[in-house]
Formats: sequence, structure tokens, C-alpha cells
Amino acid sequence: MIIGTAGHVDHGKTALVKALTGVDADRLKEEKVRGITIDLGFAYLPSNTGEILGFIDVPGHEGLVHTMLAGASGIDFAILVVAADDGLMPQTSEHLAIIDLLGITRGIVVITKIDAVTPQRLAEVSQQVGAALAGTTLDGAELLSVSAFTGQGIDNLRQRLVATSNELPRRSADGRFRLAVDRSFTLTGVGVVVTGTVLSGCASVEEHFIVSPAGLHARIRSMHVQNSPAKTARAGDRCALNLVGDGITKETLRRGDVVLDTALHAPTERIDASLRLLPSEPKAIGQWFPVRLHHASTEVGARIVLLSDETLAPGMQADVQLVLERPIAAASLDRFVIRDVSARRTIGGGEFIDLRAPSRYRRTPERRAQRAALALADQTHALSSLLTTPPFVWDISSFIRDRARPESEEWRLIDALDLTVLETPSSRFVVDPEFWQRFENSVADKLAVFHAENPDLQGIGREKLRLGLEPRLAPLPFGSALTRLAASGRVALDGAFVRLVSHVVRMSPADEETWAMIEPILGGSSRFRPPRVRDIAAAMERPERDIRKVLKLAARMGRVDEVAIDHFFLRSTVGEMVQIIADLSADAKDGRFTAAQFRDRVTNGRKVAIQILDFFDRHGLTLNRNDLRRVNRHRLDLFGTLVHLSAPNDGRESSPVGRPDFKSG
Repeated sequence: MIIGTAGHVDHGKTALVKALTGVDADRLKEEKVRGITIDLGFAYLPSNTGEILGFIDVPGHEGLVHTMLAGASGIDFAILVVAADDGLMPQTSEHLAIIDLLGITRGIVVITKIDAVTPQRLAEVSQQVGAALAGTTLDGAELLSVSAFTGQGIDNLRQRLVATSNELPRRSADGRFRLAVDRSFTLTGVGVVVTGTVLSGCASVEEHFIVSPAGLHARIRSMHVQNSPAKTARAGDRCALNLVGDGITKETLRRGDVVLDTALHAPTERIDASLRLLPSEPKAIGQWFPVRLHHASTEVGARIVLLSDETLAPGMQADVQLVLERPIAAASLDRFVIRDVSARRTIGGGEFIDLRAPSRYRRTPERRAQRAALALADQTHALSSLLTTPPFVWDISSFIRDRARPESEEWRLIDALDLTVLETPSSRFVVDPEFWQRFENSVADKLAVFHAENPDLQGIGREKLRLGLEPRLAPLPFGSALTRLAASGRVALDGAFVRLVSHVVRMSPADEETWAMIEPILGGSSRFRPPRVRDIAAAMERPERDIRKVLKLAARMGRVDEVAIDHFFLRSTVGEMVQIIADLSADAKDGRFTAAQFRDRVTNGRKVAIQILDFFDRHGLTLNRNDLRRVNRHRLDLFGTLVHLSAPNDGRESSPVGRPDFKSG
């Protein structure tokens, strides 16, 4: 059990910890000189059952509340310390508010320095404290009176803490590993060490993790748990990790970093959250209000974006968006506290809802419904609710990652809710059975109408079909949905076109005969520079209009693509060129290539090479900026080709995280 102290400066928190454990938690020279706690202190108490109680002693000074917050996150049990001679003081109230905002429900109030007051004064302070606890998470908490100087009440308090530790169930460790760093230092002969409380999951020596948000890879060489050497650590443990890896130094690691499972590394700087403003605030807060955000052991500047037209009044609670000065590592449903920018007072706090909050359309009814679903603690209910609100599809991989849950949880949810899975290169989207049935019927109806109105066309373009459907999917899951429909035999995919399997465009016997003569002219060694319509007509001694008609019909059937006016390439050749540009992009350090590099690979003239690349630009397969192109990996199957993708080089722009496009539906 991790126990955290809280209370006003000089109310005896450090003396109390020393009396309980025999350890002086003030380790800094300046703390000894000034007689107050400046940084976090730590002590441990073995119990008769073999359990070890860990104590985090926090400073009580007004200017060090940010340090107190770094220690308070992740504790299991709070000791609110009140000196009998002083009674309730400003930081007593502020620390109690922080305990309440962090949702710490287990704790005890210890009235210290009872040797210096009369029984009447002790009764008076006890009454003050009881009134202050009303309405907080410590409402009804037990009050004990002690004197660290005489030892009165210390044995009783120690016994109560040990008994509570034995009764308190251990935190579940089935999530992914996260440790919030509150100290970083070096030890001679050991190396870099970080300490912190394990927020979730478990870790073992020799396992590899990431230090987020910096993204530094690290291996655990050794560890201490509750001040003793160990091989494993789990949620709720107080831990010291000896880390090694490229870039791992005392200077690169700092308080506020999080050592976490590599799959969880996805820093965020825009978060939708539920925020409660303390009743003690003098006035309401308005749009773009500046604050200091405290989460786990990190502190960062932030702005509050109100998600309604009204200001947030003292004592009220509302959904807001937090726009941070820099990214942090967090998890959905984590608690946070906000203070004013001058660090003089705590303003409020709450719970993170959505770590991937959009910057636009954040006040729509759809977003309100999504936030309500994401705020549900039970992930089965949360995902089920999400899938009944627009856009009716969700990235389950992102959903599970942001809650720090293991990957196995994805398939448990998929099975429990009988979801349809839409796989993409970067994400796994899911939809519920009712939506999938509506989507299938919508696609079939749309294609049937299109074929009736355009019997001579091969099919409808993918993007035109997507935009015309109701319900509409975002581009990423839509491509996967089409692939799923094609696999089930509901539709056929002809490159960039979609058609019903029953719809076939056929050439007349005469046109087929002409096509049989044209096809070899477009292929072979000259396939990357095929002749134009006029040249083919001249070679075959046929009218241009006849050749053009057959080629146009072949294009509608997906046999050729008109790259430029009257310049047709075989579909198989277009597929080869798609693979070439994919290879060029993979070989480039930043994923970008030039027209000259493409020209050299297809042994073409510059003019024709530019025409081909412009064709790919128009179809969104390549993205052109300042004559440098990169591949849009999500459209590589546009021309019906299975493209082999090499692993991207370091420094390449990564594919965007699959996430529903709220503007799309």
C-alpha cells in the first residue's frame, strides 16, 4: 500500500513519517537547514504479514504544491495531517481539495502536536476537521490524535495502517505498464535510475519500454520494489528502475515522464475532459482560460476551451477541451488537477475523456454523444455506446490503447458485442451488426441505381460511392469495408471502380477483335511509353475514332487507364508503376522522390513521366509538394494491385493514426 501525506507546512508530516518508520524522509541538505520538506521524500515500513508500506512525504509549503501533486498521484491511502495548535490552514484546505479532485477515497486524518494543546483545543480542531471533510472523498474518515514528540498514539496509528493494508485489495495488474517518473538520478556503478509509482500493468527486468513523451527506448537492467531488489513490479508498487538505452541519461529523463509499454506511446496535446471548478473560486472561468495542468507527476501549461456557450461557474462541472503547451503521456479516465498560472491556488480538476479530441466540430451533438460514451468507465458499455452514435465506426485499437488495456481486450470486446472488424494497415475499426447490415444494403442499392442509369459504365468510383452512401464511412474504414464486401461476393472491385458482381460491361465481337490487336501494342518492352491513339491507328491503318472508342470502352472495363488525353496504359502496367513509386518512396530517407528518379526507373522521357505522376496525383495515390512526391499508403490498392511495402526508413513521415473523420459523418 502506498501512503501519501498531505497538509500545511510545518504541521509535522515528516516527523510523523519518521515516528512511524524510523526514516527521516528529508534527504536534502537545504531541507535539514530550513526544517521544511522541499522535495518528495520516501520511507518504508515492513508489516508483520510481509507486506511493505510505502510512504510518500510531500511538501506543505504554498509554493511547492506542484511537488505535492507529483507525489499525490498514484497513492492508495492519504494521511491528512493537521497540527492541533494551528488547526485548519490554507494548504490543509488545498491539499484536501486535491485529494478530493484526484478521487482518493481511502484515508485518515491525523491531528499532530497534541502534546502542545489542551483537550478543549483538540476537540475544537477535531470539530473543524470534521466539517471540512463534509462532501469530500474523505467524508467520514477516521480521526486519530498523535504526538511524534512523545510517541502518543503512534503505535495505534501504525497498527491501523497495517490493518488497512491487509484489508486493501491489490490493484489489478492486467493493464499495460505505466510508471510515472517523479525522480531521476545516477548511482555510481549502476547508472540512470528513475523512481515512481506504477500506475498500471506490470514489468520485469530485461523488458523493453519507451520513455514518453520523448519516445526514448529503454531496457530495465534492474529494479527495486518497495526499497528491495526485485525482478517484477506491478500496479500500485513504489518502484526504482535502472534504465539503459540510447539517449537514456539523467538529463534526458525528468519528473513528468512516463515509462510505458511501447504500444502505449502516443503523446497527446489536445484532450477532452470533465472539469469541476472548486466552489472556493472567486469567479467563473471563460473561453481560452490559462491554467497549469497537473497529471500524474507532470505539470504543463494549458488553455481551457469551453464546449458550451456559458462560462464555467464555481462549484459547477462541465466538459471542456484542454489544449496543452506540449504533449504528455496519459490514459483515458486518468484524473488531473488544474491550478492558476501564478501557482497560488488550486482551481479544480477532473477526468480525461478523449485523448484524441478534434480541434473542429467539437460542439456538435455527435461529439457530445461520443464524449458521453467515452466517459463510461466500463469499456464494454463505452464501446457499445460509441457504435450507436455517428460516425458509427471506431478504431478499437486506439480505444484500447488509450485506456492502457492489453491487446487481448480488443478481441474480448469484439466477441462480446459480435462486432464486424474492418482491418486497415494502421488500425482495426469495428462496427456493430445493425450498422453493418445497413451499410451493405446501402451499397447494394446505390450500385443497382447507378448501373440502371449507366449500363455501359464499368462501375462507380470509390470516392463517389463513399460520399453518396448513408450511413457514410470515413475513407480508411470504407476501403476495408469494400474489401470485406468483395470477399463475401457482394461487390466486385475493378481498380478505382466498384460494381455489383452481376454487372458486366462487354465488348461486341468486332470490338473484342480490335482490342486483341491493340493490347500487344500497349504491352511488351515499350509498355511504359505506349503509342498514342493516333500512332496506334496509323500502325493498324484504322480510323482514330474507332481505336479511341475501343480504348475508352476498355478503360470503362478496367483493362486500361487513360493517363493523359489519348494516351492509354494497360492496367497491369499501371500496377507495375504503382509498385515502382512505392519502392522509390520506401528507399528515400523521408519517403519523398523526384520525377527524375521515377523517369529513370521507367526509362521514359521527362514529359511522359510527369504526365504519369500527374495522373497518380489526381487520383490521390501520390501527394505532390514542391515537385517532391510521397505515396499515400492508403490508396495503393486503387488500381487493383497488391503492392509490397518495404519497412519505412527512420525519419519518414508515419501514416496517420486511424481515427474516425468527424467531418465525414
